[in-house]
Amino acid sequence: MHTLLPSLTRVLTALAAAVLVLTLLPSAPAAAGSVYPGTQYREEFFDMGDPTFTRLHADLLRDEDVPWTVEQPVILVVSPYTNHTTTAASPLYGNPAGGGGMHERFFDFLDVTDAIEEGYTMVQVDLPGFGGSSGCNDWGGPVEQGAVKAAVEWAASQPWSNGRVGMLGKSYDAWTGLMGMAQDPIGLEAVISMEPVFSGYRYGYNNGVRFTNSVATPALFSVIDATPGGYADSPEYVLNSIGTPYCYGLNIALQQQDSEDVAFWAVRDLVRQAAGSDIPLFLTQGFLETNTKVDAALDYWNAMDDSAGENHMWIGQFDHVRGYEMQGERFAMGRSTFAAQAMSFLDEHLKGIEPTPATDFEAIAVQDNFGRYRAETAYPSADTVLLNTSLRSGTYSDGTGGGIHSVSQPLPHDVWLAGEPRFSASVTTTVPRGNITVLTYDIDEAAGTRTLINRGTSLIRGVGAQQVDIQMYAQDWVVEEGHRIGVEVRGTNSFWVHVPTGQTITVNDADIALPFLTADRTDFLDGESTPRLESHLAGNAADLGPIVTGNEVPFTLPAAIDTGAR
Repeated sequence: MHTLLPSLTRVLTALAAAVLVLTLLPSAPAAAGSVYPGTQYREEFFDMGDPTFTRLHADLLRDEDVPWTVEQPVILVVSPYTNHTTTAASPLYGNPAGGGGMHERFFDFLDVTDAIEEGYTMVQVDLPGFGGSSGCNDWGGPVEQGAVKAAVEWAASQPWSNGRVGMLGKSYDAWTGLMGMAQDPIGLEAVISMEPVFSGYRYGYNNGVRFTNSVATPALFSVIDATPGGYADSPEYVLNSIGTPYCYGLNIALQQQDSEDVAFWAVRDLVRQAAGSDIPLFLTQGFLETNTKVDAALDYWNAMDDSAGENHMWIGQFDHVRGYEMQGERFAMGRSTFAAQAMSFLDEHLKGIEPTPATDFEAIAVQDNFGRYRAETAYPSADTVLLNTSLRSGTYSDGTGGGIHSVSQPLPHDVWLAGEPRFSASVTTTVPRGNITVLTYDIDEAAGTRTLINRGTSLIRGVGAQQVDIQMYAQDWVVEEGHRIGVEVRGTNSFWVHVPTGQTITVNDADIALPFLTADRTDFLDGESTPRLESHLAGNAADLGPIVTGNEVPFTLPAAIDTGAR
């Protein structure tokens, strides 16, 4: 632990400087601390019940004409983002003139669902250390998980509650929803989780290789935590909002551990902790996410107990957006039905209203690279098969240079990739901590393009001959007849923050198992392409000669199916 002290001192110094700079920035607009139209607002503080006597702060909204003596179902948000003095547009520093009201974080959800008018009370609880809650944030650890449990059970037990709580969130406060599923608190009946974190480690690392998130995000949340309350806030709120720098330093120091097996990351792995949960879940996950990546999403989804058939998922060609979010005049997820489905889901589990044929919806909605949504009952689906292909051996430089290419013959028919490829290789290194990255592509020689399908990476920790296994990121992708499938094995890729060793790494042999659908898919749901998909498909021109020439290997392919693509 002593070896961490010099770096810890530097981290704390940097954080102090960042907080000082932020306090000198111009104030945000005075929209902070507002009250939603047509509602009545109140705030409350309650004991978390932990050994450090943490006090949690809650903001409450309900219809202005409904007395607080009336029991209603509760939509609960447990979040680091709901400081009274910040806004959705300016979450990093507070407007001291603000405060005294509820943060607008999910007012847009109320706009599109009319949840308040439909008889729900909305509650937002600040995580420990954030907003008006005292204590230390611990980046998804036992403190925050305990706070989620306490918040749900508190909300379920209040005289204004009917005892049924549904959690709502996106990103970090979608993570807290999954924490709720792991903790299984009394009263938690449903979770809507949009683009969550499934594993603290896999948010920051991929098999030992960093994302930018592993450095920037912990510092960012330290600054959010340090944001004070406003002039209009109560003395307890302002006192609780005072930052705790020693928590920030400890979090940042412990997050530098790049092995998933250490205790710090084990307690933040909700794939394992929530396994077997039967709390109904409505999940969204983007294949093209650059923030809360698709890594671990299918592991989590398939670890749930959905024997009652109550879980729902949208998984498709979008990035870090809400299910009802608009980008210009278009829905960011390519569908207009999220708000209606969310309310049907909440009505069923918090009010006991059984869905009708008009309000019932598919278990899983999957979007492919043509922008088409289809219904599935499982994902990967039951007809998915993993077919193994042996790749070319060779060497690559662990730096910014190119890698070893393997390409299929021009495909004799469409094939449909659906799920997570698995890559394995025997490699030889000369120095430790080398890098290996695997990328799969859709190669269209007629158009001169090479479009990324799947990716994955790993740190090669040892020296000499070693085995590397990588579960790659999932995707749902039709590769058309006449195109080629390409696989590149290389050192680095800009998606991650690699530390190149400069050594030459030998790939002695390598295999990739690709997940293919084997049954026709010709019926599709309402929906269309997304702005994120269109940006992914653009700008993929490549010099295909060096990639294709001399690099063809026989790929194992499934029999032809009807993909509905022609």
